[in-house]
Amino acid sequence: MNNFTPTEFIAVVNQTLEYAYPSALITGEVASFKINQGKWVFFDIKDETSSISCFMSVWNLRIPIEDGMKVTVSGVPKITKWGKFSFTVENIKPVGEGSIKKAYELLKKKLTAEGLFAMERKREIPTDLVRLGIISSTDAAGYSDFIKIINARWGGIKVTVAHTQVQGMDAPDQMIRALKYFNEKSDVQMIAILRGGGSADDLSCFNDEQLVREIAASKIPVITGIGHERDESLADLAADVRASTPSNAAEMLTRDRNEEKAKLARTMNRTYQVLMQTIERVQDNNNRSVKRIFDAINTKYIEPMLVANNDKMKNCLKIIQDAFSNVQNILVQKIKVLDALNPERVLSQGYAILSGKISPGEDIDIMTARQEIKATIKDIKERK
Repeated sequence: MNNFTPTEFIAVVNQTLEYAYPSALITGEVASFKINQGKWVFFDIKDETSSISCFMSVWNLRIPIEDGMKVTVSGVPKITKWGKFSFTVENIKPVGEGSIKKAYELLKKKLTAEGLFAMERKREIPTDLVRLGIISSTDAAGYSDFIKIINARWGGIKVTVAHTQVQGMDAPDQMIRALKYFNEKSDVQMIAILRGGGSADDLSCFNDEQLVREIAASKIPVITGIGHERDESLADLAADVRASTPSNAAEMLTRDRNEEKAKLARTMNRTYQVLMQTIERVQDNNNRSVKRIFDAINTKYIEPMLVANNDKMKNCLKIIQDAFSNVQNILVQKIKVLDALNPERVLSQGYAILSGKISPGEDIDIMTARQEIKATIKDIKERK
């Protein structure tokens, strides 16, 4: 039998616990919650028959917690130097609709009072958007829908994607790192945070306090497309623009190609009508002037004055016709540019659009002019 000092025994037990349980998840009800000196958090997590003492730093407390809330904590078990068992918490999240809603309302009230959700802080989508950063899971259906719609509606946008988890305890920190990257090391004009529908537990990571503060502090405007239309997260409230879904975010960020062509055609038609009306008014004014001249002066002066007036009219008409021709040429060139950017035109020339993760063994979608093909990547070789 080994003989230990108390310090040695505690060290051996902690070493054993660290080896057996390097990390553990515990789900239960919060009791005896308190914050000491504004730095340390103490509480118990219990069920019907047992209770575990928990300890964590205020920095790791990412959501408001109260007694009675059901939570899941992750951390490591250990024996303190006083010989008491304690669970050192590294992360904590509410579990169940009631606890999630309670934490949401408490944090929303706190951040609202700080002005993080104020409308005067919101910025609009850039009108000349050509560089877009995306934070999402590239394996998610919501991301695929976003890319499909944004490519179909308008071409010429360069997309940079930060692949992150969008649910679970690790998701907030991954999204925070992506936000920092785009703000510090990229030239994107807008950041889109995307995640399709899910349960309240799935979407609870978007109510993380540090993530919400990072969104509000972003130097680059942020748009969120999270969940379904009925879902609302604190990330949505902190963002500059909130879309109801990832698909809706794609629609808000881009113009519709066909609608723009129709708009150009309407503009051309209105311009033509205005020019023709102007020409008619000039002609009418000229005719009235001629009549007044005939009525007011002697026949001796009619002929030279008519000649001079007709020359002015011809010059005026020529100026107007030249202006109309210039406007018409500009509009025709814009329509040609739109046609050249049309993905369907590229497809009709024998090209194809690939979407999906480009990696051996991954499934991808291939779109041609007449077919939609699903394929699996067998091998990838660099072109020489």
